[in-house]
Amino acid sequence: MPDANRPLKIGTRGSPLALAQAFETRTRLMAAHGLPDDACEIVIIKTTGDKVLDRPLKEIGGKGLFTKEIEEALLSGEIDIAVHSMKDMPVAQPRGLTLDCYLPREDVRDAFVSPSAGSLADLPEGAVVGSSSLRRRAQLANRRPDLRIVEFRGNVQTRLRKLEDGVASATFLAMAGLNRLGMTGVARGAISVDEMLPAVAQGAIGIERRLADTRAAELLAAIHDRATGERLAAERAYLATLDGSCETPIAGLAIHNGAGLLLRGEILRPDGSEVIRGERRCGVRDGAEAGADLARDLLAHAPAGFFDWR
Repeated sequence: MPDANRPLKIGTRGSPLALAQAFETRTRLMAAHGLPDDACEIVIIKTTGDKVLDRPLKEIGGKGLFTKEIEEALLSGEIDIAVHSMKDMPVAQPRGLTLDCYLPREDVRDAFVSPSAGSLADLPEGAVVGSSSLRRRAQLANRRPDLRIVEFRGNVQTRLRKLEDGVASATFLAMAGLNRLGMTGVARGAISVDEMLPAVAQGAIGIERRLADTRAAELLAAIHDRATGERLAAERAYLATLDGSCETPIAGLAIHNGAGLLLRGEILRPDGSEVIRGERRCGVRDGAEAGADLARDLLAHAPAGFFDWR
């Protein structure tokens, strides 16, 4: 077991939300194994995605910008495990790493945040809305083509400060992040998944480790949430088949439905002018196969150049 002389080193980004997720992981590990406070050490690693805030993710490399430096530290042995927001994770891990531990999933919905409007419907025509998410931008453009959408990157606190400064009239955040930060009151309300289907794996925390590290594997097995793992197996197979990245507006959500899963997915043109939707019902063990099948079906209905920017 880890102890003060040989602590388990937990790698994370340094934002308040990332730290909250790392400390949740630490707390669960300590409770599951009866570990003292000094047996787990939080190690903050700054990623490229944290350093470059003035350009859209699609221009500087996509999702891997939030994981590359952390995974390098994991491979080198600088850290023992890495805590990630799963919606930021590429679907493929570097050779030698694995992702097989998930904490219980939080609220999957998007939150509408505005200092002046009570809901999306209350925004006046031509209002400015900030978002860096291609999915949210495309969904918003599809529902409210009258609004003006601007780039809005940064952590939760940065985006709230931009709202206060009048850069935009509204933005969207993940309810999961607000809940984990104890900032639920910031949201004007949560948006139904029927109105705005969330990003794949939104609300889920994943913990990555070295494939050969049996100590970490045994420690993490005690805190793995099987239900979350079942849902993400379907969602991430769907995303992988779509070859999803930060350059493609994709939404997807799997939920337990009786003894099986219900998986819903949608792909959008970047300008929001067209949406293609579908769903699959399957047994829990067939989630990954159903996710890939749904993705293939959506792609079959998408015309050539569907994801291209105009």
